[in-house]
Amino acid sequence: MKKDISLTGGTSITIYGEISPEQIEKDLSSILEELSARKISDLITQEQKAIILETKTSADDARIILEDYFGYKLTSENSSFEFTGSSLSESFYAQLVLAIIVAFSFMGWVVFLIFGKNTKLKILVGFLVFIGALMSFFVLPPNVSIVFSLIVLIISLLIYFIHSIPSLAVIISAFADIIMTLAMVDILGMKMSSAGIVAFLMLIGYSVDTDILLTTRILKRSEGSLNRRMFGAFKTGITMTLTSFLAVFCALLVVKSFSITLTQIFTILSIGLIFDLLNTWITNASLLKWYVEKKK
Repeated sequence: MKKDISLTGGTSITIYGEISPEQIEKDLSSILEELSARKISDLITQEQKAIILETKTSADDARIILEDYFGYKLTSENSSFEFTGSSLSESFYAQLVLAIIVAFSFMGWVVFLIFGKNTKLKILVGFLVFIGALMSFFVLPPNVSIVFSLIVLIISLLIYFIHSIPSLAVIISAFADIIMTLAMVDILGMKMSSAGIVAFLMLIGYSVDTDILLTTRILKRSEGSLNRRMFGAFKTGITMTLTSFLAVFCALLVVKSFSITLTQIFTILSIGLIFDLLNTWITNASLLKWYVEKKK
């Protein structure tokens, strides 16, 4: 997965004015390390307002190179420089990855609370997840925390596999959403930022709601045939997902010209919601139908 400077460290430079990002990349890519450029435009007029440069070169060296290139001094009035150290960025990245794993553990436990049948196991898994989160965030070092939280998640999944297949089906579907979206982001060549990882945290919540709706309709209602209950859940769920997708996609069109951060968040959510349709109504629905028919 490609990462931007918020996760690897580097310098972000904003220079105000009409400057060609293609030309500056062509001229300076051999001087500024791992240079990327993007313009910022006015939302209404689409007039270019500034250009954002990202590079692994230090802020002081980048300033000297750019002042020599443009032929004028870069001040706080016509530019801004932000530098993030590599060690700080790597630590931040580890914390974000840990947050995703812990969020997945809590999501799985909530699903198990809804569809599991063994009260003692619900309490046990809840205790395990809470202790795991506290140890990971406040006691253990970052790299050890990730391994420890993964072990907690795997133990929880084994319990769900043995005692609650519907809970496991919901978690598999949500996990597939994350993996497929991550793969598509990589295929599109997007550089993952801290905002992008936050978007994946949001996607966990988006992806699980229709799965819970489907599972509730199938397992906790008895009126009508299995296929009729599934179709009823499908009509409600598809409306929820498409409504969310249209709202997110419209927001993406609005922010695309002036905010890299919001563009990445809404792009990831849009991709994830599309994959959510496939994983909910093919993956999860198939597993649940097999489970219900096997119990008969």
